[in-house]
Amino acid sequence: MDSILFEILNGVAKITLNRPAVFNSFNQEMAFALHQCLDECKADESIRAIYLTGSGKAFCAGQDLQEVVAEDGPDLPNIVAEHYNPIIERIRNIEKPVVCGVNGVAAGAGANIALACDITVAAESASFIQAFSKIGLIPDSGGTFFLPRIIGMQRAAALIMLGDKVSATEAAEMGMIYKVMSDKDFPIDSFKIAEKLAKMPTKGLGLTKRALNYSLTNDLSKQLALEGELQSMAGNTEDYQEGVQAFLEKRKPVFKGK
Repeated sequence: MDSILFEILNGVAKITLNRPAVFNSFNQEMAFALHQCLDECKADESIRAIYLTGSGKAFCAGQDLQEVVAEDGPDLPNIVAEHYNPIIERIRNIEKPVVCGVNGVAAGAGANIALACDITVAAESASFIQAFSKIGLIPDSGGTFFLPRIIGMQRAAALIMLGDKVSATEAAEMGMIYKVMSDKDFPIDSFKIAEKLAKMPTKGLGLTKRALNYSLTNDLSKQLALEGELQSMAGNTEDYQEGVQAFLEKRKPVFKGK
């Protein structure tokens, strides 16, 4: 999987998009490789958090258009259905925290994959752009779902239709991402977020993620009922017992993700 670098460090699966010569734009090989990596993250209990980033100067420039125009290349409906939708669904349905470290430009599908992650941070030189309108397309990869919910309909419509480039600082100010970090500190400090999450109560974080997912479509009554159900499940985990015991004993808890 030359197009994806995958390693496990301190309970964190580090996934690096690795086509730097084309700004980590997606082709079929890289999309399917990312599916495989995310499936491994879901299945491997030793993996307690996921960190997604890019190699070189970009995070991801979206779709590799050379593949689209190739005579034997996949068509747009298949690219969306078989490449991007499964990536977004995997990111949202893995009940482990997914941190996205946007190291450079995130454009098109690359921007929307970043926004689908649980916690997104960016280097100060990074930027985001909904590039679809510039070639007559609409946002895919969940862009029309997540962006209006994150920053509001007016702002989302403007960024999508005008295709304006948004700096990392502007993205943080409008609530599009969690935090901006200096370029110098970004590689270490962004990964530290994933390392911290990997030491936390994994089951509880997973149930929290499930609740957040349902909150996008539930009404208040359904969400309150769901919170009660998930809280009961969280209360039956080993990590909850450890957290309470550590609090009573005035010591730092040691969570095992169980």
